[in-house]
Amino acid sequence: MNAIRSFASTVTALLLLAFSSPLHAQEGRHDAMMRAITGNAPPPAGETVNYFPDDPATAGYLALPDGEGPFPAVLLIHEWNGLVDRVRQTADAFADQGYIALAADLYSGRTGSDREENMELVREVRAAEATMVANLDAAVDWIEANTPATGRVATIGWCFGGGMALSYALGGDEHEGTAIFYGSLIDDPEQMKHIGHEVYGTFAANDRGIPVDEVDAFVDALREAGIDSDVHIYDEVRHGFWLHVDRDPETNREPAEHAWERLKDYLGRVL
Repeated sequence: MNAIRSFASTVTALLLLAFSSPLHAQEGRHDAMMRAITGNAPPPAGETVNYFPDDPATAGYLALPDGEGPFPAVLLIHEWNGLVDRVRQTADAFADQGYIALAADLYSGRTGSDREENMELVREVRAAEATMVANLDAAVDWIEANTPATGRVATIGWCFGGGMALSYALGGDEHEGTAIFYGSLIDDPEQMKHIGHEVYGTFAANDRGIPVDEVDAFVDALREAGIDSDVHIYDEVRHGFWLHVDRDPETNREPAEHAWERLKDYLGRVL
């Protein structure tokens, strides 16, 4: 049985929830998102877009909902290996939910194939944070200029991308939401004062790179800065559990479904 550790911005105690059956089982098990994050989605159906004029090699991925719109938008930020099909399929699933989904490319069209290559790409981006912010600002501008958008956008990132989503919330153009999946964190409330929206976070209790006490400190800093949050730590799972449910379906599926329901609710609130 999986347990959920939950933080709410209006309470100071840690809330532990346990559940024995999936939430919204029929809806959660069969929608496009669950197919994407369990490795059962069809090939990507969107298009490549060159949204960053400062770097023509940047190749993002756009998925659009059916209909005329206008639609709210999500800006997706990839893991440490770059923009790969799992992220593209996830973008398609967000479009299926009625969101314009642009998967950003922070690696100028490159992807890594092993830990060494991935870390080299990560170090390159972290050493030029202003370029990363400019890249994501350009993505937001491109969405507004080229799609039937409402003008409201939230960033969503995983692992390396989760940390970049937080960095963008601290230094990028104004946007309406930030969703962090097991990304690197900060614990300084002064740095967070630039954030003008509720923050979503999903973390794993067995994540060796982002221990529970770092998440606790992050939530405390958000609270001290007066920022609403929906942050949960899921017991029994490891880093990467949400975007890669198929690595351990028996353990990962139930908390992944719950995190997806929370994310849908969160996007409904902020967008």
